[in-house]
Amino acid sequence: MTKGFLISFEGIDGAGKTTQLNRLIGHLQGLGYEAALLREPGGTAISEKIRELLLDARNQIEPMAEALLYAAARAQLVQEIVKPMLNDGIIILADRFIDSTIAYQGYGRGLDINQLSEINLMATGGLEPELTFLLDIPASLAAERRRGSVPDRLEKEGIEFQSRVRDGYMALAMGVDRIRVIDGTLPPEQITERIIEMVTLFLKGVDGVEN
Repeated sequence: MTKGFLISFEGIDGAGKTTQLNRLIGHLQGLGYEAALLREPGGTAISEKIRELLLDARNQIEPMAEALLYAAARAQLVQEIVKPMLNDGIIILADRFIDSTIAYQGYGRGLDINQLSEINLMATGGLEPELTFLLDIPASLAAERRRGSVPDRLEKEGIEFQSRVRDGYMALAMGVDRIRVIDGTLPPEQITERIIEMVTLFLKGVDGVEN
């Protein structure tokens, strides 16, 4: 059995990740691949409870406590769901993963990047996505897209915070080969086409996987 692999989607809130994740999993399943969609934080009973704490706008959470809660949810998800699925040969599409911690808690909150990287390493046991799509849009456009919805705790931080997070994502992308930056202001159909094209090339390069 071919080992599965992990593809993550990143970007500030409102970048369009959900739309593209749903389109990609539909495409892969239509081709006969076994694929699963997971979200962070979440994906397990424990991780979903942590998600409720983290996103509840009524909660006041210290930055390091926030980072550790995200790491705890991620550790549970990796051990309970991700590793078994990968061993079963399943393609996992993750709505956020390790890069979110660096972008949000590192660049957004101002926590030490190296320390956060160590926390990620402990939480995942060294597991990283093999491919990451970063949907990049200006914070002002993201805020416009979210208008009318009830903001969660992080969305309430405002445009300046989201701009710092965006800058963090772009800094990450400059030094990490697996990250593919996509212009999130393009029409959704064009974004989908680009993602499918890149995933198709990726699949051709995975040993034992035929397109």
